[in-house]
Amino acid sequence: MGKNVSNIDTIFFDVGATLRYVKEDPEFAAAAEKKLMEVVGTTESHDEFFTKLEANWKKYRKFAKSELIDVSEMELWLQYLLPDYPEENVAKNSALLTRLWRDHDGRRLAHEDVVPTLHELVKRGYKLGIIANTITETEIPMWMCEAGVAKCFTTTILSSKVRLRKPDPTIYLLASRAIGSKPENCAYVGDNPVRDVDGAVDAGYGAMVLYEDAGTADREGTAPNHEPDYVIKSIGGLLDLFPSRV
Repeated sequence: MGKNVSNIDTIFFDVGATLRYVKEDPEFAAAAEKKLMEVVGTTESHDEFFTKLEANWKKYRKFAKSELIDVSEMELWLQYLLPDYPEENVAKNSALLTRLWRDHDGRRLAHEDVVPTLHELVKRGYKLGIIANTITETEIPMWMCEAGVAKCFTTTILSSKVRLRKPDPTIYLLASRAIGSKPENCAYVGDNPVRDVDGAVDAGYGAMVLYEDAGTADREGTAPNHEPDYVIKSIGGLLDLFPSRV
């Protein structure tokens, strides 16, 4: 039996793996890689270019995870991913480059029950928000509009915008302050027991819900310090936890 959630009036969500999943699509990914190379104007071969880019990406990820900091898209490409390419072109195309870099993994699609669940939670009287570790500043907001859920979210906190990264509890406290709720009145829904569970608990959130079937829970390689209050097998399971407040 988990915590009593009668005091919860605000629910924050992770995005990657929690609200969406990546579907492999070789043709889609190849088109993104081709476009990325064209935008950059590289004369390197595909394999040379992406081998170097992947190596730079791994270095950045190591830095971001160890320091719990994410940088803006422009800084990411200028300082970390393509530091040896013409600055003006990289800078002006940084948002597009980020979108193409993410697309080379595949298509990001919402889990089947995400959209109706979000709308129902709003209807039940909850304030909703997003707290996400991400390199993109525009792709998630664009997806929210495309999926018809932008109006569901009162606050969207992206690590690339605020330069804080989960599990630093500061990013959770920033989110609760931005949405106008006390941490003890907030719940967080995420898939990772380190980034999501530890961060939310350390921030004093009233409840933490782990989406166990997201498939990425063990990526951190370290043991979490806290246990979730609830575990769900689908996002729709939130409707069994959070009754109507109106």
